Amino acid sequence: MNFQEWLFIDTGKAPASFNMALDEALLNWHSEGLIPPVIRFYGWEPAALSIGYFQKVKQEIDMEAVKKLGLGFVRRPTGGRGVLHEHELTYSIIVSERYPDMPETVTKAYRVLSEGLLEGFRNLGLDAYFSIPESETEKADLKKPKSAVCFDAPSWYEMVVAGKKVAGSAQTRQKGVILQHGAILIDLDAEKLLSVFKFKDEASKDRMRKKIPEKAVSINSLLEEGVTAEQCVPAFRTGFEKALAIRLTPYELSESQLAEVKKIEEERYGNDDWNFRT
Repeated sequence: MNFQEWLFIDTGKAPASFNMALDEALLNWHSEGLIPPVIRFYGWEPAALSIGYFQKVKQEIDMEAVKKLGLGFVRRPTGGRGVLHEHELTYSIIVSERYPDMPETVTKAYRVLSEGLLEGFRNLGLDAYFSIPESETEKADLKKPKSAVCFDAPSWYEMVVAGKKVAGSAQTRQKGVILQHGAILIDLDAEKLLSVFKFKDEASKDRMRKKIPEKAVSINSLLEEGVTAEQCVPAFRTGFEKALAIRLTPYELSESQLAEVKKIEEERYGNDDWNFRT
């Protein structure tokens, strides 16, 4: 079998604005033919709340709680709902829409790209599978979510273990390139997650408090011996290689590339005009 060469980048922990700026920069460079497809792993320092491209901060996010907890805050270039990035391994995939055998539709592309996640969970000894919303109620909830919280329900082809969501992903397509990124839950602090969202009343918050443990699960709650995000990287790296029939080559950013990332960070993801736009 001929394996396609992709880049592998592990940037470790970084501020929220840098993380999103680098994902955008990688998309730009790939669209210009400067780099091949990329798999990237990263973390967040400080821990941060990211919101989807279309979310409304004033209506959905308790910014006082975000500041009180010392969290970073950023609006993603992708859709979806709010994610508290703390005890997780985050991944991103940057690949052309014209990549061989890449489906045209978003949901089918999710299915193909997320095979790497599926293999990664299996490498950790977890029986993961794809979520496929079946009832009309589930499908309606995806089109019009009842909550701003990402992990209250799995979407099409997201990762599920024992019927509960263990990873959440989002996707955008720009300049002929797919950017898919997502959070792989290592641990879950449900109370902290709830604290940064607004609810219409305490009863609504209590319902969500009960719902999250029923709908979401973390890797460390499923394994007898706990793992760190760093320990999960090899499992998912080899998972993507197997699922996508690729060979990942480690890649270091140059000084000029880092300068370009910083420019994007300053102009967009570190800018209130972007993060708090209505």
